[in-house]
Amino acid sequence: MVDFKSQYQFFEKELQDEILRTGILKTFQPGETLIREGQFITSFPLILSGLIRITRNNDDGNELLLYYLKPNEVCAMSLTCCMTNLTSTVKAIAEENTKVIMLPVELLDSWMNKYPGWKQFVMQTFQNRFRELINTIDSIAFLKLDERLIRYLTDRYKQTGIAKLYETHQDLALKLNTSREVISRLLKKLENDGKIKLSRNFIDFTRLV
Repeated sequence: MVDFKSQYQFFEKELQDEILRTGILKTFQPGETLIREGQFITSFPLILSGLIRITRNNDDGNELLLYYLKPNEVCAMSLTCCMTNLTSTVKAIAEENTKVIMLPVELLDSWMNKYPGWKQFVMQTFQNRFRELINTIDSIAFLKLDERLIRYLTDRYKQTGIAKLYETHQDLALKLNTSREVISRLLKKLENDGKIKLSRNFIDFTRLV
């Protein structure tokens, strides 16, 4: 955790020291699950590097993407469950090699009262996630599926800075709650329009961003 203090320099020195003393450093590979729906959360991740996808699943296994987490962020939904002692309502999955510090939930309330930097960080997290959830609801309610697909790709670029995606059409279909055939047709149209380049399990959408 050599770079932790410089990365989270907006925390008080005492809070930084407490995080380093009580937190557990963990690394997750792409596709690994950090948090499952229905589980009680005993620790929550503070992200050092990588990218985490936060989703909900329906009974048929279809996935709804809620938002991404990147370095210097923590999951607002996890914090909410910790504060209310409820089971998780979301699933957290590593999108790429991801390094986190797992923090014990019992410290959450005391840090809110003890460290203004932590309180501000948590409140800013809630504000950012609320804004992203509103955008997700808007896209489902008001955008056509082809527009939702483009927004998914461009939003991912905003989070990662990478305009290339290694995913199957089925993966995209689950995330956008539709069928693989529909996604394949939309991707092919985008390719024919010169907006993306396709190869096996790979999408280059540089021209979209």
